[in-house]
Amino acid sequence: MRLIDLITYFRHGESFEDFCREQSLNTEAEVIEIYAQKPVSLESQLGFFPIEETEGQAEFLSDDIEYQTLFDFFYFLDFIRELKENETTEDAELAQILLSYALNDA
Repeated sequence: MRLIDLITYFRHGESFEDFCREQSLNTEAEVIEIYAQKPVSLESQLGFFPIEETEGQAEFLSDDIEYQTLFDFFYFLDFIRELKENETTEDAELAQILLSYALNDA
C-alpha cells in the first residue's frame, strides 16, 4: 500500500478499526506509526508498526526492509478529518502534501 492508497481508503469512509483488522494490527497499541520503505517517495510501500516495536526510531528495519518514519496514525487521521471540509483536493495532491510534511517539517 502506498500513501495515496491509504488516503483513498480513509477518504472513502473506512474506519481505523477495519484497517487495523485488515492489516492485522493491534488496536490496543499505544500508537501505530506509519513508515515508508526507503528510498522514500510517493511510490514507496508503507509499513505500519506499533511504537512498542519501533521505539519511535526514525529508521526501522523489519524483515530486512529499511523503513523511514513518516508520522503516526493519529496525525494521519486528524489530517483526513480536516479534509472533510475540502473534498475537492485530489488524493495524489494530498499524498504529496503529506509526504512533503513528513520529510521536511516533521
